[in-house]
Amino acid sequence: MSTTFTIQPGQFKLADLRAIWQQPFKLALAESAYAAINESSATIDRIVAKGDAAYGINTGFGKLAKTRIPDEDLELLQKNLILSHSVGSGELIADEVVRLIIAMKIASLARGFSGIRASVIDTMIAAYNAGIMPAIPVKGSVGASGDLAPLSHMTLAIMGEGQVRVDGKMVDAKAALAQAGITPVVLAAKEGLALINGTQVSTALALNGLFLAERLLEAATITGALSVDAAKGSDAPFDPRIHAVRGQPGQIATANIYRTLLTGSEIRQSHLVNDERVQDPYCLRCQPQVMGACLDIINNAARTLLTEANAVTDNPLVFVDTNEVISGGNFHAEPVAFAADTLALAIAEIGSISERRIALLIDASISGLPPFLVPSSGLNSGFMIAHVTAAALASENKSHAHPASVDTIPTSANQEDHVSMATFAGRRLHEMAHNTATIVGIELLAAAQGVDFHQPLKTSDKLTTVHQLLRSKVAFYDKDRFFAPDIEAAKSLVVDGALSAQCADLYSHLYLA
Repeated sequence: MSTTFTIQPGQFKLADLRAIWQQPFKLALAESAYAAINESSATIDRIVAKGDAAYGINTGFGKLAKTRIPDEDLELLQKNLILSHSVGSGELIADEVVRLIIAMKIASLARGFSGIRASVIDTMIAAYNAGIMPAIPVKGSVGASGDLAPLSHMTLAIMGEGQVRVDGKMVDAKAALAQAGITPVVLAAKEGLALINGTQVSTALALNGLFLAERLLEAATITGALSVDAAKGSDAPFDPRIHAVRGQPGQIATANIYRTLLTGSEIRQSHLVNDERVQDPYCLRCQPQVMGACLDIINNAARTLLTEANAVTDNPLVFVDTNEVISGGNFHAEPVAFAADTLALAIAEIGSISERRIALLIDASISGLPPFLVPSSGLNSGFMIAHVTAAALASENKSHAHPASVDTIPTSANQEDHVSMATFAGRRLHEMAHNTATIVGIELLAAAQGVDFHQPLKTSDKLTTVHQLLRSKVAFYDKDRFFAPDIEAAKSLVVDGALSAQCADLYSHLYLA
């Protein structure tokens, strides 16, 4: 971590969040933020000194909100809150998502509505910059009252409780803080609640899905264009006049990408005359309509998630101008759940239409290519079962795409009686994205194989660059061999963004900045 990113509360751009997701930066907080933080904390001190009951400051939590806590027990109240709420289960959230969680939580607290001391925020920053990653189990939140369990595990780290990850290894949090010269935090009134109320885990998981969905869309438009050439399909469906009269912005943008990718293809030129086919199957012809709709969904979700990344979502909130602490429900992650659910639809559809193109390419009666894309089919099975894998993953994604937001389950003795399920909605996007990346990787292999059969004719210059990248990793499939490593190599090109990096100029303008 050499470069430092300075957090300006409430001013994240998606480009900032993508950068934090992609690589670790040191974090700093803008000096201008500290005045609001200190004023908010001072307001809490005045409320405690006055002695009036205020939720989360000197009362119990949830159904226990009517229980008044003596002043001498307020620090213990906050500690008990974190310990009792650290009940997550399942595998640990990956570091790139944890980085987003911490950065967004710092930004939210620093807006000055949470009543937390600057020293607590500074400790979070110091631990982050020392490479101390909280060990946060991915399961255990229903997305209201915020991501209580996972954010409690996050908070344990700065308290010196439990375990953390340092350089990928699990160590005791207390020892890790000591090694870094960081004093563990003793939470004061309101601070534990400020740290664990909020939607940062749900939002980070959904952002992870968003950024993967962007890579999938880019890779799938490239492989889809390559499949058009492999199947000797027509580029007429990408004519801008078709898309202009409909007016859907994503459709117009993606049609332009397909036209650009296919421009100059010798393969296309070879069948402009005397081609008896009138129309291509939908999986080739309707790519702008499908992928354009996916692009629009991705951008709509991005707007919601960017708003949430800059939001204050804990409870209660401190308003220093009137010395009030007001209870509300900003921790309810319904906007995040809806955004994640729509991303799930886009991810599933990108994989679904890609699977159909694989099926087309291996079917000699439609594609005109050798059966299952291999010489001496019969002796060799070629892409037969690779397509089965793609079909299995596409079908699996259909189940995963069922909206999480329509589910709810009462908690906290019916005090918290409607929840968003946003954390699961965001969490399942990672698996869905990897399923789709595998499908698109298989299509890349199949389309490249089809293009090879058309030699000496060449595809376009842009697609030739893509083809060469793949062939630097995976050889032509001339006879049956251990196929799984080929698929994994192609998938990696999709997930890592290396495939779409070959055509980066086509995609830089597509997304919310």
